Amino acid sequence: MTTLTKLAAIVAATTLTAACSGGSATGPASGGSGSVDDFATTHKKGGSVTIANESGQTWTCQFNPFNPAVNGLANGIVYEPLVYVNAIKNAAETPMLAQSYKWSGDKKSITFTVRDGVKWSDGQPFSAADVAFTFNLMKKAPATDLYSLWTGAGLLSATSDGNQATLTFNAPAEPYFYSFAGRVTVVPQHIWSTGAAAADPATWDDTAPVGTGPFAVNPCSPNEITYTANPTYWQPGKPYIQTVHYPAYLDNNPANLDLASGKAQWGGQYIPDIDNFYTRRSPNNHYWFAPITNVALYPNLAPSHTATSNPTVRRAIALALDRNQVSQIGESGYQPAANQTGIVLPTFQSYYDDAAATASGYTKPDVAKATSLMASAGYSPAHPLNLAVITVTGYTDWDASLAVIKQQLKPIGINLTVSDLAGQTYNDRLYKGDFDLAYSGQNGGPTPYTELREMLHSKNSAPLGSDAASNFERYDNPSVDALLDQYPAADETQRVAIIKKIEAAMLADVPVIPTTESVNWYEYNTQDLGGWPTADNPYAQAAPFNVPDIEQVLLHLYSKSAQH
Repeated sequence: MTTLTKLAAIVAATTLTAACSGGSATGPASGGSGSVDDFATTHKKGGSVTIANESGQTWTCQFNPFNPAVNGLANGIVYEPLVYVNAIKNAAETPMLAQSYKWSGDKKSITFTVRDGVKWSDGQPFSAADVAFTFNLMKKAPATDLYSLWTGAGLLSATSDGNQATLTFNAPAEPYFYSFAGRVTVVPQHIWSTGAAAADPATWDDTAPVGTGPFAVNPCSPNEITYTANPTYWQPGKPYIQTVHYPAYLDNNPANLDLASGKAQWGGQYIPDIDNFYTRRSPNNHYWFAPITNVALYPNLAPSHTATSNPTVRRAIALALDRNQVSQIGESGYQPAANQTGIVLPTFQSYYDDAAATASGYTKPDVAKATSLMASAGYSPAHPLNLAVITVTGYTDWDASLAVIKQQLKPIGINLTVSDLAGQTYNDRLYKGDFDLAYSGQNGGPTPYTELREMLHSKNSAPLGSDAASNFERYDNPSVDALLDQYPAADETQRVAIIKKIEAAMLADVPVIPTTESVNWYEYNTQDLGGWPTADNPYAQAAPFNVPDIEQVLLHLYSKSAQH
């Protein structure tokens, strides 16, 4: 299993802004995960890679980059961003469809100069007009604006002139760079301006996607997606790998067996007792797990959900949890225990308000206080509150974690039913708010601002029955919205202070209840394939469910046998 990023772009997904670190007004920044020099051919073409990433369902063969339920299978690999921003390497940048960019002095507008000679996979030329069209489409069809750029980030216009595209905002917009430059993928105007794509771009199936990326879908079936190298890809000599096989796994176990045997070479999921089951089977089997975001209980805050919208009940749940036990039993200790502030540690230690977290009482379980709070809300073990939590069929670690949570909540007067759902059904209910509790996560970014904005900004919410971008719990706090909106214009010291004020709201309101810190599940086999990201060379978030990072990995991978 993984977080929402795994399902949606899991998500995710999903995912909607992040702070780009410092830097000058002109990009791309130096020290990125790649540079123009990296685009030169250094390996011969040939070989394939098979991905084992349990999805909980068969493939729908839909590749709409604006649909978070499926865009994890399209973004990066087929559709490309303007710039790749590495969230785990100090927001280091790699120029992609934009060869450079320049901010205005007040950081309210940014102009991208796009690459010459790039073609869509159907042979049509790519241009800056496609970039402007993509952003204007998100204004015309708000459901496609997954990062709340028009409604939350203050985007005012998107225009093109020759080989340049300009985005103009109503306020300094640098913290949104990660989203609009790094996560929005550009679509072809000549496809999306007509027919079914234009009629409903948010839900169009897009079964034969036309992109600028290194691979094309060829073919797709419910049991496997095959991606083949784009012969006209704009980076000379790339991709080296010529075929990507992506089978649909309904459960972790068969996927884990394929990884351990070497039948699959790239994994993104939980493997119990990984050293014995996986790494000791072959010296070519390796893994690297980097903490990046939170896995959490998302309580439905809509007033119609009278129990979970009651902050007393939410505080009781947060106090009852023994997160260390959830980590050790549910995730075999690979995912560390989370904390109620929502700050991932030690990744974002400098933002963490340790004193406030300690004073809140959430740093260790307090069953007596939780029981008292439940009693004040009218519940007890004799008269329990019945709640259901939705999760994804086949996510065995989430099932194990929720079994622990169920056991921990019973003594305070909560009977928890775990509802395992097929991936598509889970996504639909998650986005539409059809749940008491949901077990899920966010995509995050290079600072905690990204994940907190995803979870908490009301612009990322929606009425029940409509798709929320990422505020699945439907939290609405004008004070928190104001803090999130103040962040872009603040200096670094002020930004840390703002994050700590948002942490205070997480502690006071308990809108989301983090349980473990979601690691970037990543297993890889080096028998025939080289070029993998490692802890020493973290050029991308390495799991196959990370988008658009998947493109960076596929552009680096090469077959050792093909070099002879």
